[in-house]
Amino acid sequence: MKKTKPSWAAFVGEGNKRREKMIEENERILPKATHEERKKQEVKRKGKLKTLAGKLLKTVVGGKQTVEKAGTEDVAGNLLKRPTSRKGVERETPAEETIRRFIEQGKFLEACDQIHHLEHSGNDSLGKSESLYALLAERMWTIVGEALSGSDRRLLEPLQSVGESLKWEKQKEAEWLGNSLETESVSTWSPNFWRKDLEEKLMQYMTAQIPLFGSSTNTDETALKQHLSHLETAFLPSLEHRSDVFKEAGLLVTYARCCHASLCSHLASLCDSNCFSFSQTLLIYEWIIKMYKSGSQACVRAGHSPQHSLSLGAQCLVWILLRTEEKLLAIARKEVGKALKEAFDIGKPPRADAAVIEILTEKTEAARRVSESLSEKVEAECLEECLRFLESYEDEIRSFLQLDDGPQICSSLQILENCCILRTVWRKLTYICSVSTEQNVKVNGFLHRMEDDIMEHFLQTTTSKVKGTLNAYFKKFDSDFGHILESLKQSFLTFRKKKTAIYEALVEAVNAIIITEYMQALLTTPRKPSAMQRRRIVNKIEEDHRMMQTIFKECLGPAAASLKDPIKAILELIQTSDPEGMKIALLPILKEFPDLRKEHLSAVLDIKDSLSREDRAALLKVFQDNCRESETEANLLFADIEVKPRKYGLCGCLCC
Repeated sequence: MKKTKPSWAAFVGEGNKRREKMIEENERILPKATHEERKKQEVKRKGKLKTLAGKLLKTVVGGKQTVEKAGTEDVAGNLLKRPTSRKGVERETPAEETIRRFIEQGKFLEACDQIHHLEHSGNDSLGKSESLYALLAERMWTIVGEALSGSDRRLLEPLQSVGESLKWEKQKEAEWLGNSLETESVSTWSPNFWRKDLEEKLMQYMTAQIPLFGSSTNTDETALKQHLSHLETAFLPSLEHRSDVFKEAGLLVTYARCCHASLCSHLASLCDSNCFSFSQTLLIYEWIIKMYKSGSQACVRAGHSPQHSLSLGAQCLVWILLRTEEKLLAIARKEVGKALKEAFDIGKPPRADAAVIEILTEKTEAARRVSESLSEKVEAECLEECLRFLESYEDEIRSFLQLDDGPQICSSLQILENCCILRTVWRKLTYICSVSTEQNVKVNGFLHRMEDDIMEHFLQTTTSKVKGTLNAYFKKFDSDFGHILESLKQSFLTFRKKKTAIYEALVEAVNAIIITEYMQALLTTPRKPSAMQRRRIVNKIEEDHRMMQTIFKECLGPAAASLKDPIKAILELIQTSDPEGMKIALLPILKEFPDLRKEHLSAVLDIKDSLSREDRAALLKVFQDNCRESETEANLLFADIEVKPRKYGLCGCLCC
């Protein structure tokens, strides 16, 4: 009989640490007894072996130094590693010699019968049957290793004997249990572990044939495609080629099961890699479906395998397919969440709505090319992740607005732009994706609250900035009012490019704030101005009015014509030279701004240069005769402007 090849023996005993993780995964995949039960059985078997080996060693000539220097476990192990050495042991019986000869000749079934007869003959007081079973198993695995490493047809007969021995073991175990013998004795019987040991040897070999992926830095999609192609064109055909001899030996079911397990274990390790992107994991998913549909998952051609073997392969691939799908959905959630966070990072310029939609739909489209059902699941995960992002984004905005220094005008406007973009994106998604009513209600709720909070904060910030700039404005004539208007214009023009629905309403609200604060500053000048100061104030009003008109026309276009303009009306009033013309100019002001009070008009007339006491009194009388209370809340520009009484004469003239 051909001796064991050194390469197989070295491979079996090397204990390669690099593959330990994959082997543990393989054991878990195989549908056998649990590992805990296996460990208990091994402990019991080893204990029995120790006892029997100790008894046997007591008869060894000159063995006293061995017994004294070595532990029982080491001696038992050395005994099992000496398949043909009988030096120093008492003379073997003819039955033992016959058993050893059968083992050496590869006639394992005959050896099984002889060992079993010895075991139950009552002449095995030294427990030699256990050592013979161990020797038999060692020789069987050597034959299996040689069959895997080469294609020598002379190995077919001993390999068939391996298969027959495994059937013999199952038969004896069934007989043993059928005779109601002790279950514990069955569980510790050496041949009871043969099938599991065979699977381990096959798994070790098959795992070693799979090239490792990810050991280098080249783990991109191209490298992954090449790796999967190698599995399909080299690894699987190689195992399929060797399946013929195992089929003839009656071991095809076990062989195919180990093939499935090793492949599934490798695919599972690939999917568990944290360095893979969505597109890479989708490549693995697509490849598994391809294997499932083509039938290559059986590792052997359908005509070469029984139906139950093929169904087991399908079960393995379905299991790994579901596992890969879970990983794929998790990666989709992670990547979408990260992309949304980067796209709407507070303090950075907003992204275009098309770019955001691509973030939420590109994975769905990629999955649809593989499987329609998968694309539906990916779409659902992306939408749910969008909801989770909006919830966290709302909290982030609230925290940002509560900062002590607070965001600047441009920062608030950028956040408001983000909310508008999100609203546009979601509206488009409702047409592209299968959005539920519940999801739509939640998203609109998030967006409404965020827009309201940001709008309120933005307008408050704008009011504060303008108010601070116009403080004592008509006394010092030196402030950043023009700079604020220019900054608002640039922000608005950028915002307008987003084509948001609230743009015009926002600009109109800011216009109302600026007009109100400007009139507040004008009408609450703290002291009576001189003639030179009055002329300077009028010139400044004209300059500011032109600048405001230019800015808001540029921001609103034709819609700016509908804005209320009390500054223009005031200018027309105080720039009219004759008293009768002033009376005519006053009437439209009273009609457009019914909340104008007498003290407001008096403060405006203070700015008018060279106005006599009689003309002033006549204008105040016209106001008295034509003023009326406002019936609505609209255009209440002057209602909140408080004008302090002047220090000069009670009659209101300028000469007292």
